[in-house]
Amino acid sequence: MNDAPDQVELFPLQAVLYPGGLLNLKVFEARYLDLVSRCVRESRPFGVVALRHGSEVHRRGEPVDLMGVGTLAQLLEIDSATPGILQVRCRGLQRFTLRDARQQAQGLWRAGADWIDDDDDVAPEPAHQGSVRGLMQAIAALKAQGTEPFLEPHRFDQAGWVANRWCEILPIPLAAKQKLMELPDPRVRLRLVDDFLRSKGVVVA
Repeated sequence: MNDAPDQVELFPLQAVLYPGGLLNLKVFEARYLDLVSRCVRESRPFGVVALRHGSEVHRRGEPVDLMGVGTLAQLLEIDSATPGILQVRCRGLQRFTLRDARQQAQGLWRAGADWIDDDDDVAPEPAHQGSVRGLMQAIAALKAQGTEPFLEPHRFDQAGWVANRWCEILPIPLAAKQKLMELPDPRVRLRLVDDFLRSKGVVVA
């Protein structure tokens, strides 16, 4: 992203946002209402970073520790039907490494951003086609339940896209999701996901 900012305002969460992923937020704290308003007014994204320690809700005196890599989030939809609360839908863009993250007086976090290259556009290896088919089936099942978990177009021909979408829906710890998101090689990420799926019997062929 040539137009990516050098400084990013952060939204720390007990969640990991992947490039190309969807994130739904319920925003009610004043610091984040202001953040979203600025991003809408200035047509710019903000950074989502997972919490290593601490709460999403600001508590005076509570130590907060952020993960070292986050993802830029683009606002897609905002619903302000309830006074003082925003329902926000975001899309994950580019990953970045945090630099000198600091909490401002109003409680908002800001950090320098060193941008991480997007995943290479590489196809899943033949050995991982079972995970590709499994994801197709999972999406079909979710759609049958009235859920649209992922943005279209679906990129089943891209190892990184397949791995990222599995990582978003698998019941794995936050720390594991974070490590997978940080991996620079999308085929390695998909191989690890494939190993996990086979160990759980989700993929058998």
